[in-house]
Order: sequence, then C-alpha cells, then structure tokens
Amino acid sequence: MNIQEYFGRISYNKPHKDADLQTLTAIFQHHIQAIPFENLSMHCGETWIELDLQSTYNKIVRKKRGGWCLESNHLLFWALQELGYDVCILGGNSYEPAERAYTAEMNHILLKVVIQGNSYIVDAGFGGAYQMWQPLRLISGKDQPQVPGIFRFMEDSGTWYFEKVKRKHYIPEQSETPHFTDTAPVGNIRKIYRFTLEPRHINDFQELNTYLQVSPDNILQKKSLCSLQTTEGLIALVGWTLTEMKYNYTEDTDLVHITTLTDEELEKTLKDKFNIVLESKLVP
Repeated sequence: MNIQEYFGRISYNKPHKDADLQTLTAIFQHHIQAIPFENLSMHCGETWIELDLQSTYNKIVRKKRGGWCLESNHLLFWALQELGYDVCILGGNSYEPAERAYTAEMNHILLKVVIQGNSYIVDAGFGGAYQMWQPLRLISGKDQPQVPGIFRFMEDSGTWYFEKVKRKHYIPEQSETPHFTDTAPVGNIRKIYRFTLEPRHINDFQELNTYLQVSPDNILQKKSLCSLQTTEGLIALVGWTLTEMKYNYTEDTDLVHITTLTDEELEKTLKDKFNIVLESKLVP
C-alpha cells in the first residue's frame, strides 16, 4: 500500500506537506470525484467483500473500483493517517424516510478530523445527493453552504444530527411540458444520519459488513447502485436508471436528467461515466 499510488488513483498531484484544512479539502474532493459509491460486487457475482484494509486498497486503488461507506471511508482514513492527520472513525445511524426514524443499529461509518483544535466531519461514503463536497466543521446549529446544498449539524445531549436543506428538482423529461417536482419545498430539511463522538474501530463494523451482504431486506441487496460526484453535480446508476444532476441550475433548483438504459448500454456507461470495468456481468 502506497500513498503515491492512492494519489494516482484520485488524480491528486499537489503538495501535501502540511496536514492542514486546505490539503484535506483538496484530497477529499479528488477522492469523491474519482471513487464511486457502489455496491456492484453484490450484483455481479464477485466474492465476499472483506473489511480489511489491504483488500479495500486492492479493490479501489489497484482495480479502480468504488465501494460503499465501509470501504471508501476506511481507505480515506488510512490515507489521512499516512499524511499525519489527527483522524478517528465514528459510527452513524442513517435516517430511513419511509420509517420516519433513524436505524436502531449503527450502519454508517464517517471520520472526524481535528485540525488546530477544530473538529471536522469528513464522509466520502454517502453517495448521491447527500454527499458533502468539503469537510464540515463540527458545530451545532450553523448553516454550512456548499455546492450540493446547505448542510448543518444539530447536537442534543451528546448525539449529533446531520441534515441538509432540500432544493427543488427540475426534470425536463418527465412530461410534455417540463415541470418542477414539488416533493421538496425550499427550506425543507432532509435528515441524513445521527452519530456520537465515541471513537470506533473498523472491526466494530464487521457485523454490519456481513449483514449488508446476506440480508435480503437492505437497500444494497435490493438495488445495484453506482454514484459519483462530478465538478457540477453527480451521476448515479440505480438498476437500469441513469440520473445526471447539475447542482443549482437556477436558484435553489437542481437540473435532473433521467435515462433508462438497455442491458447493452450498461457496461459502456459504467466505463465511460464511472471508469469502472467489471470482471463479471452485472445483473441490475
């Protein structure tokens, strides 16, 4: 495992002598624009996903694949440690909109980085439209605007809640006359996950890693997912549906293009849009 090889994977070639916020931000942005959030291994008959760092490194850096939160954030944790950052792993419980509740079990991994006495949350493993683009200062009740939207943390009795202000979506393809989806009134809050500051070890997530691969109930089993942040927004392939989003196309509105792909187009799209070449056939 070699930090220069990791830098090559994320196309990062700037100085990194100082473990400062500017360097952290740059590395983080390169990471999320190069490494997709994806669970394609489960849907193309690949072997069991191990949580050890060497396996994750080989898969993401050498085989140029993506990974889910357990893999992507674990790799980022290793890289930041190598660069001398004060970084630790935290565990989160994601919000399930259908249940209107946070999961009872810890099901997400995120990172806390301390720089000059200030704590930042760094999470490269949420994917989709709720993926932060820059480290977020760990401070309660403060709006932190980024290109994807306004993020904030709220703290209550030692539990931290992570949320984002929703924007409207403009989807030209949805009807004869293009319209705005009204599912997200401006100012509407989307809860993302909650977490505590108790330091975790990757081994604390072994049970979750097993559950995600054997339980037919979880979303990663039900859907093949691949999403990647771009310089303007994001692209996501869920099943046969390709979504391309441009953030803040007009004020408080994201432009969304949705395409349904054929089986033949899947492989080409994975290669062209996500730089992924699978060894086995994907069954969306």
